[in-house]
Amino acid sequence: MKNNLFEQAKDAVNRLTSGQAIGQNDKQAAKNAIQSAYTNATPEEQQELQQLEQQLEQQNVLK
Repeated sequence: MKNNLFEQAKDAVNRLTSGQAIGQNDKQAAKNAIQSAYTNATPEEQQELQQLEQQLEQQNVLK
């Protein structure tokens, strides 16, 4: 079964890191999507979600 929340989180991060979405609402949506995705994520997905969070933090997107 595909984890839609996980896919939504990845899409949100991709939009932010590609410059397609840079508003405060977009940042909050990405952060919320990542947090929501953790709920039903497999251990592998959780690891990838952590990497996505780190990627955003390194690019100062979440600050």
